[in-house]
Amino acid sequence: MVKNFARASTGINGLDEILDYLRMGDNVVWQVNSVEDYCHFVQPFIKQAKADKRPIVYMRFGQHPEILASDPDIKVYDLDASQGFETFSAAVHNIASAEGEGVFYVFDCLSDLLSAWATDLMIGNFFKVTCPYLFDLDTIAYFAILRDRNSYDTIARIRETTQLLLDVYQFDDKYFIHPLKVWNRYSPTMYLPHVAVNDKYLPISSSMEASRLFSAFQGFGPGNVGRKLDYWDRVFLNAQELMERVGAGNLAAQEEQAIMLDQLCKMILSRDERVLTLAHRYFTIPDLLEIRNRLLGSGYIGGKTLGMLLARKILQASPGHDWDALLEVHDSFYVGSDVYYTYLVENECWNLRLEQKKADCYFSAAQKLKEKILNGVFPANIREQFYRMLEYYGQSPIIVRSSSLLEDGFGNAFAGKYESIFCVNQGDLQDRYLVFEQAVKSIFASTMNEDALAYRLQRGLASSDEQMALLVQRVSGSHHGPYFFPDLAGVAMSHNPYVWRADMQPQAGMMRLVLGLGTRAVDRVEDDYPRFVALDKPLLRPVSSGEDIRRFSQHKVDVLDTKANNWDSIKAAEIASLDPAIACWKLAAERDHETSRRMQELGYANSTAWILTFDRLLTETPLVIIMAEMLKTLENAYEYPVDTEFTVNYLDEKQIQLNLLQCRPLQTVKKLGNSLSQITAGSKQRLFCTQGNFMGSEPGFINKIIYVEPGPYIALPFAEKYQVARLVGKLNRLLAADSSLEVMLMGPGRWGTSTPSLGIPVSFAEICNVRVLVELACKEDGYMPELSYGTHFFQDLVETQIFYVALFPGEDNVEFYPHVLSEAPNQLGEWLPEYERWQEVIKLIDLSSSRQSLYIELDLPERRLDACLIGV
Repeated sequence: MVKNFARASTGINGLDEILDYLRMGDNVVWQVNSVEDYCHFVQPFIKQAKADKRPIVYMRFGQHPEILASDPDIKVYDLDASQGFETFSAAVHNIASAEGEGVFYVFDCLSDLLSAWATDLMIGNFFKVTCPYLFDLDTIAYFAILRDRNSYDTIARIRETTQLLLDVYQFDDKYFIHPLKVWNRYSPTMYLPHVAVNDKYLPISSSMEASRLFSAFQGFGPGNVGRKLDYWDRVFLNAQELMERVGAGNLAAQEEQAIMLDQLCKMILSRDERVLTLAHRYFTIPDLLEIRNRLLGSGYIGGKTLGMLLARKILQASPGHDWDALLEVHDSFYVGSDVYYTYLVENECWNLRLEQKKADCYFSAAQKLKEKILNGVFPANIREQFYRMLEYYGQSPIIVRSSSLLEDGFGNAFAGKYESIFCVNQGDLQDRYLVFEQAVKSIFASTMNEDALAYRLQRGLASSDEQMALLVQRVSGSHHGPYFFPDLAGVAMSHNPYVWRADMQPQAGMMRLVLGLGTRAVDRVEDDYPRFVALDKPLLRPVSSGEDIRRFSQHKVDVLDTKANNWDSIKAAEIASLDPAIACWKLAAERDHETSRRMQELGYANSTAWILTFDRLLTETPLVIIMAEMLKTLENAYEYPVDTEFTVNYLDEKQIQLNLLQCRPLQTVKKLGNSLSQITAGSKQRLFCTQGNFMGSEPGFINKIIYVEPGPYIALPFAEKYQVARLVGKLNRLLAADSSLEVMLMGPGRWGTSTPSLGIPVSFAEICNVRVLVELACKEDGYMPELSYGTHFFQDLVETQIFYVALFPGEDNVEFYPHVLSEAPNQLGEWLPEYERWQEVIKLIDLSSSRQSLYIELDLPERRLDACLIGV
């Protein structure tokens, strides 16, 4: 494309002579002392544009008075910068796209964006993504920045990007213009200061006149220390100075604290009013100054970090336990959300990100963007901060955790959608840096994971301002031989969604408890089971036989291998031989005499076997009491059920140190409802019934069923099981296009497993549109559901209101009639003709074609579920 360098006028003859006119594509930045000085140059520009019949657009977003009065020849767009950088920038981009080429733009003063974004950095980012696009559209755009409001770094980024940068002074009732940059033209006097004389601008060539002029504005020169700081830093310096005045007994300063606290909370913690209410109650200005001291970059700390810090403050403010002594001291660092956007801008990802926001590119452009993010480069100042942090931690293992703006909030947990990565942190500084940097890039890139995109789309957040901040934590635990891990880790919820007996109380809460790293508690782990603990009945189990207790227990422990410098899993029995011994081993493990006897009979040299029951730990230590009190305290403060992650290290067999890693509002199920007898008096045919092992809000009427036949699926070769999962995903997307469809998905073993020998290896994005999910036990083939209440998978089900059933045919109080499904007509070939050969494995059953629906009747007091086909 050949660039159009046609000329246009500023509306001021003398200024046109200095600049050799404007060129189509020019972005013109005016550095002024006041908005009134900016208006002085905007008015003739607009007057001339109207005379030339140019299309004129005014971008209105500032808090200052309007630059342009109402005029039928001027199109005005009112923008809300408080919605965030991404939303604002995307809106400007979309407006420019719709308006097209040759438009003359006037923007409000960019310095006013500081009140919404709090950092100069984001103003620089906005300019870097907006101006090149306006240049490509052959527009002319006027911008203003207030002198002494923006940092030198921001001015440098603007100078680098814009075509014209003009300094404006008003002195002795005269206007002076000093061009600092004029792209693609030159004259011998162009870069001298010029004074307005009538309609002319005359160059000041005399050294005496120039010295007199600039000495009057020496406060704005290179020696001005304030301008070397970002606005963000200046606010925090003001807060620090305020606290010093408060400490000195200054009464006026004491009255200013509430205003400053509110400003800092909105700059660094959240925009969510519900969260801010809690923050104002528990945080102080010194707390926020300490957060700033541990923040790399600028911006928000994100939901996960805020939840962790807020929970600790709530506990420390609570009477009862000495929480200060009980809680492990944390020394976390936080990577601010501005780093994420700056990384995208500096690595030329922004246009691709805007493309990805379009509905028809939402998933396809995400993969390209993900690759670009993984291969980007961090700015030098951010790299230096990363190095300093790694020097602080030395060779202590750390974990880098996602902490996006929308994560862990009220209504949106994003559980497991973004990555968290352990860095074992061994080797020299350069080696450790490279591993850490790749972890950061991977978490940034995980914003483009299919599951995360599907989650945002489903919850109406596809266009939301979603920045990725990071939480960097020292891994809790100790060295045991070559391994590093905590004694215990787990998930704890103040509401127990799985009460399988009438004498259990949901409001008592629950835990999923494991030995070692907590990964086995938050994820569905293949063929392994954490200890499920109902806090009101800690020794009660969903299973009772010795064989079931042995089978449904933890068999492996996740650890960090400091010799191999990676994450690993080892057999639980190996823990007993480690030196130094893990303090809580005797409390968590019991001798498995039956297995030991069998091993001895088979001639094993080491025939000692163990079962991780955790029984002594639950009865002989105060863990259950402490966790119950912690959850109730947090729930009362949040006025909402909570979901936490934690580690525990035993100083001895009685004394523990608790590390609260995460706290977020827990999305709970809705109340369950009506009786089948109230729904219909028509014909009924039972499909299945069970006592217990279900969870969710009442699903209503189901009119379609996707059924993976256990026998044919189990007989498939390993690779073809993955093809079945992809085909389920296709059906999930097709059926979602019709909002009238309510779908039940049913199949053998675990949905979402990564091992096809245990279930069906779908991603959550491939099943997210169903209404009911049934995991069918095929015990003889090893396909068993895992009642994973408390995992990220559980959170997905709750948040998307998917009713969950684990069905164990052959057990007491369980009935299943598979012939009802096997004999039903299969519509798979009609929906996906190219996949007709899979009809023996996958059935798509349209109940409405036979004038039927599936209804699930719930008897909550008896914990009974009855799924029947009914005539409609």
